[in-house]
Amino acid sequence: METHKAGFVNIIGNPNVGKSTLMNRLVGERLSIITAKAQTTRHRIKGIVNGEEYQIVYSDLPGILTPAYKMQEYMMRFVNESLKDADLILYVIECGETNYNQEIIDKLQQITIPILLVINKTDKAKEEVISTTKTDWQNLLPKAETIEISALTGNHVNLLLEKIITLLPESPPFFPKDELTDRPVRFFISEIIREKILMLYKKEIPYSVEVVIESFKETEEIVHIGAMLYCERESQKGIIIGSKGVAIKQLGIESRHAIEDFLEKHVFLEISVKVLKDWRNQDLVMKRFGYLQN
Repeated sequence: METHKAGFVNIIGNPNVGKSTLMNRLVGERLSIITAKAQTTRHRIKGIVNGEEYQIVYSDLPGILTPAYKMQEYMMRFVNESLKDADLILYVIECGETNYNQEIIDKLQQITIPILLVINKTDKAKEEVISTTKTDWQNLLPKAETIEISALTGNHVNLLLEKIITLLPESPPFFPKDELTDRPVRFFISEIIREKILMLYKKEIPYSVEVVIESFKETEEIVHIGAMLYCERESQKGIIIGSKGVAIKQLGIESRHAIEDFLEKHVFLEISVKVLKDWRNQDLVMKRFGYLQN
């Protein structure tokens, strides 16, 4: 009987260190939002990779932060839970990074799960910066093995994959071989729209908006999608809509094109905006929006 390996590989790190870029590079598909803005990942997103003799279930986790409201508390729950249910932790940092969460570091020092310290963005870094970063973080996580990569260019990502495979436990696959993720299509459509919001709007708007797909009706020719954007204040709603509806029209156009590329089908997209005051601090709303799921 041939040996088969399978395991859960959870990707953690501070915001804006390239976790989502690495996740997409490892999975070979664009599952996670990638923008220049921090804190773009809100949920735990799984990507499944199958080889002849292995299955890797990656999880892209929200960036490590000090919560300012309930939504971020739920986001950090995903991170803390990931330290318990993983077979392997990828802790991603970037060259020159010095910030860390002492509580997370303490937990990582105590767990017996293998940890790979992934130093990202090495393609443009000076050798002395890479060396200093490596030394400083090895002092924090002495049990972790270090690998230097560039998720953007793909440099050494294959070496990282090879190391991940060697650390997987022997196990049958957890998911069918043809599955790419455990998330439904509606989730990725909402993430596409949220990515466009991050790109088109400034300041607090992207962080104050939640996207909910309220309707999804598919025919042979076209997919009809109804999306509701929830924001916290009337002033935010006005900014999202824009003067004479220009801003939300642009959001709709760019979102529709991206969704059509994703679904490979014509799309009719209707976007509405509703004010839900202080939604990021309401437990029932957090549950409705999926922040109690893994």
